[in-house]
Amino acid sequence: MDVTIHSSFLPHDDPDAALAFYRDVLGFEVRLDVGYGDLRWITVGPVGQPSTAIVLHPPAVDPGITDQERQTVREMMAKGTFAGLNLAAADLDETFDRLQASGVEVVQEPIDQPYGLRDCAIRDPAGNLIRIQQSRGA
Repeated sequence: MDVTIHSSFLPHDDPDAALAFYRDVLGFEVRLDVGYGDLRWITVGPVGQPSTAIVLHPPAVDPGITDQERQTVREMMAKGTFAGLNLAAADLDETFDRLQASGVEVVQEPIDQPYGLRDCAIRDPAGNLIRIQQSRGA
């Protein structure tokens, strides 16, 4: 079996802020930017990895979601507990220094984890937790 990750979805509540973060801070390329009314779906991905993407989408727009569920999603996003993403970097400390200099919200500075990784954590403009990891062997 040959199964890969094609795309992951993260909610955003401000498309311009999301675009600036993923494109300008993380250096991802924009693959699609699709609007429908006042909503936008923005697909970004790492340069040189065209088969891997993140779709930044408006939160809770599924017609099957109740108003109460929609409110819960918004509350969880505001707390930063709704969604997250794990990324990898060849040089975590250099990456963290660049991110910190750009003014991102730092949740955790780089540390060695007992499970064999070195990682840090930041939040994107919507509050999504972004962990950036580096193998100890790298």
